[in-house]
Amino acid sequence: MLLKKIFLVIAFAVVSIIALLYGVSPDWFASRFLGVTDLDLNFAHILRAVMCLYLALGLFWLFSAFSGTLRNVAILTTILFAGGLVIGRLLSFFVDGLPAPLLILYAAMELALVPIAYWIYTLPE
Repeated sequence: MLLKKIFLVIAFAVVSIIALLYGVSPDWFASRFLGVTDLDLNFAHILRAVMCLYLALGLFWLFSAFSGTLRNVAILTTILFAGGLVIGRLLSFFVDGLPAPLLILYAAMELALVPIAYWIYTLPE
């Protein structure tokens, strides 16, 4: 049970940091990490929406870390979250080519998270 709590708290912290990087200042993030110096308003909008989606999931994970009834559900959502992102990124790698190094790092982190989260999910309460 303690490992599941720790996992969810760490998942909250990591996804919150990434979310805030995306959305607090999309222009800064895009220029600093993606090499995009003139960020379109529509892409800034998408990055801020993604920030709030990530924060909402992260807050659910944090809440669930301390809720016995939601803990396993929350761990399953980390698997779905990371799995969905990594599938989309791998598809993009094949269709579009390699993106900025930070996005490759995100893909590696997401790919590693899926089996780790599944292993934690299978642990007894």
